[in-house]
Amino acid sequence: MKRVFIVLGFIAVFAGVAGCNTVHGFGEDLHHLGNSISNAADK
Repeated sequence: MKRVFIVLGFIAVFAGVAGCNTVHGFGEDLHHLGNSISNAADK
């Protein structure tokens, strides 16, 4: 039973880390998109 909780804990940690990386990458994509739109409006 203890092993099950350890395995579930590792899965939760890895899922959280992967989720953070995904959200961070999405935020960077939005930032670059905003810059592109601003640069196009300035021209």
